[in-house]
Amino acid sequence: MWPPLRIPDDPSQPWTDYSRWRLHNTDDGAHLWEYLRTDEQLAAWPQTSADKYWAGIPLNLPDLPKPATPLDAARNGYEFYKHLQANDGHWAGEYGGPMFLLPGFVIGSYVTGMSFKDEERLEMIRYIINHTNDDGGIGLHIEGPSTCFGTSLNYIAMRLLGLPADHPAAVRTRAALHKMGGAISAPSWGKFWMSILNVYDWEGNNPIPAELWLLPDWVPFHPSRWWVHCRIVFTPMSYLYGIRFTAPEDPLILALREELYVQPYDAIDWPAQRNNVWHVDLYQPHSRIMDFANVILKLVEPCMPPPVHRAALARVYEQIVFEDENTGYQTIGPVSKMMNLIARAHVEGRESDAYKCHERKRQDFLWLGKEGMMVTGTNGSQLWDIGFITQALVETGLAREPRNRESLVRALQWLDQCQIREDPPHHERNYRHRTKGAWPFSTREQGFTVSDCTGEGLKSVLYLQNQLDFTPKLVSEARMRDAVDTILSLQNADGGFASYELVRGSTLMELLNPAEVFGKIMVEYEYAECTTSAITALSIFRRHYPDYRAADIERTIRHAIQFMHAIQKPEGGWYGSWGISFTYATMFALESLALGGETYQTSAAARRACDFLVGKQRADGGWGESFKSCELESWVDHEHTQVVGTCWATLALMYAQYPDPTPIARAVRLVMARQLPDGSWPQEAIEGIFNNSCAISYPNFKFAFTIWMLGRAHGYLEERGALGLVAQE
Repeated sequence: MWPPLRIPDDPSQPWTDYSRWRLHNTDDGAHLWEYLRTDEQLAAWPQTSADKYWAGIPLNLPDLPKPATPLDAARNGYEFYKHLQANDGHWAGEYGGPMFLLPGFVIGSYVTGMSFKDEERLEMIRYIINHTNDDGGIGLHIEGPSTCFGTSLNYIAMRLLGLPADHPAAVRTRAALHKMGGAISAPSWGKFWMSILNVYDWEGNNPIPAELWLLPDWVPFHPSRWWVHCRIVFTPMSYLYGIRFTAPEDPLILALREELYVQPYDAIDWPAQRNNVWHVDLYQPHSRIMDFANVILKLVEPCMPPPVHRAALARVYEQIVFEDENTGYQTIGPVSKMMNLIARAHVEGRESDAYKCHERKRQDFLWLGKEGMMVTGTNGSQLWDIGFITQALVETGLAREPRNRESLVRALQWLDQCQIREDPPHHERNYRHRTKGAWPFSTREQGFTVSDCTGEGLKSVLYLQNQLDFTPKLVSEARMRDAVDTILSLQNADGGFASYELVRGSTLMELLNPAEVFGKIMVEYEYAECTTSAITALSIFRRHYPDYRAADIERTIRHAIQFMHAIQKPEGGWYGSWGISFTYATMFALESLALGGETYQTSAAARRACDFLVGKQRADGGWGESFKSCELESWVDHEHTQVVGTCWATLALMYAQYPDPTPIARAVRLVMARQLPDGSWPQEAIEGIFNNSCAISYPNFKFAFTIWMLGRAHGYLEERGALGLVAQE
């Protein structure tokens, strides 16, 4: 148990002195928050504008001149955003939103004997309380309805972190959990984490067989054929299930057994709870095949020869070690990281190098926001954010303004160091796709190829090095060719691009989806966003280097465009799987089609897309789309117009050369009206999504895409003699 805390009363105010928090200066984009406890430390390490901004402390910057044109507004936006650029050249930012990440982090730390600083514990508790719904429950993500998954695990996290059971926040959340039937109604990931903590019996879990790793690779459902996130989470889950890891009982664990359930712990029929899931959690119900497989696996488990089981565990543990070493002990995300930590601590002990490396790398996932301390979806979104803002600055002309040059050079330097220059050490034995030449989603150390991040990273380097005359040539042509080779290696047979790897398994594998709360997790899927990024990156690359693999690039682009035509929705848009949703994907789609010569005038597909978007524009000139669009795969209006979604839709229209400037001018007016006097924009609704059901935050989008849209709109409207429409009411 961790030492007791003094819990303040009001979670709307910081529970620590926010003037003492600092984000470390690093040279690789790592996000490491530290709390300074002495006045000497404070004097030696002043708080930066970025520290203050993300902590919600006013920057008190002077008002900028009121913009007279869209380009003026874009210029003001970047004048503010430059204050947030880190010394190493990237832009730090929150990547939170999911509410199941922090509990796993806390449980994993608790059962392995790792603690947190008192200030971290206080702000984690405060974050959970601030994202508790009015009914006392907690959702899958910060904007979602209350779920048993979110409510049970976050209740546990608050109690482990030091919130007393009689605190009003604990009482309220416990009451909400009991209305759901108690923690027995949690989905499979919740049951797993509670079993690890020893507050739920392993007999209440469906099987997680490590023996699948002993199957030949050619078997259609071999784990190597699964989507990489699913594979890397399943691997340590199967190990910990296979050894039935449980934390030793202590007074807090015994108390939680009493608090989490509406019936006595010892009276619970655990096998009857395996498929008991609260109806709000149940986004993806089990198929009959999945339920049948679970019954058979449970029958087979006792008959498994011990040598086979030991061999399976050894094979799985080997994969855990490979993943740790390939990623600098970050793994692909915080869920698998903490599961790997538990496995490594169990096998190698708390004095081992593996344990110490995992402990050190926990800090990369802790992010301080104005509502408290969260755990992020990966160790950040560094590459993703820098890619968009640098392209925006070049396309709008702001990159060429002398006041911005130093900032752009630093951004290029960061992009240079972020490129992955070799394949991981356990490349083939860990079933990893090639990484040489790729750019990751976050940092080079994390080390995963992501198809669209490679595309956006390559585009940014091409823009900064090849289209500006003041930047150093840091990324060689050979390294750009490596990036192109990686992009080309990721195209699937039908022309589409998936996220991390080629599609390795059939979508029929989704019949074996055990997670209940997520959709489309079992295998890789091809995505509009990933495909369009490949098209645009390759199109821009060949403008500058027309002789390298020219035939391969032409064939890849042509095939990818055919794929984009094939997946366009009948109503005209494209479904977005990583942003919300139709506005997001349709923007990328129309950009890629335009690079292939397809515009409103020349392409029926582009016309349908533009007409679809214009039909969704609101009376105030903007667009607003809800994350529910991603759940239902059909447009759902947001309650409010959204600046970021408005920028996506407007960029899409401009890429397609929409002939009527009026919708664009109306959107510009709205975005300019919402800009604050210091050049920034306030945070609105959540922007991102994954696996259909879980929303995730990209707060830097409100800078990159506003600046991009306003700057491009200035030129677009000026060319058509329509700038005057912006000033009209």
